[in-house]
Amino acid sequence: VHLVESGGGLVQPGGSLRLSCAASGRIFSIGDMGWYRQAPGKQRELVAAITSFGSTNYADSVKGRFTISRDNAKNTMYLQMNSLKTDDTAVYYCNARARVLPQPTRDYWGQGTQVSVSS
Repeated sequence: VHLVESGGGLVQPGGSLRLSCAASGRIFSIGDMGWYRQAPGKQRELVAAITSFGSTNYADSVKGRFTISRDNAKNTMYLQMNSLKTDDTAVYYCNARARVLPQPTRDYWGQGTQVSVSS
């Protein structure tokens, strides 16, 4: 499974960005998906996650500002980020728990997209 993130960039505080993660390959199934981020000098952390049925959960720091969604028909996940803060600056990674036959289900990661929030 190949995951490709897009939509990162530089934005001013209070601005918005929309990240996309497109999955490709000989995918049998995709289960839970999520967005993680890693800021310089910090550990990678979960930002938001979504099940294949659409149930979501968010880190407390982004609740009310970020919205995760997915289009199962397109094997694509999104992260709408509003009211961005300088603390949101990080590399954002896409994660998917997927299965490619005949291999067992496992986690796949994208290469990351940089989000920078600065005035």
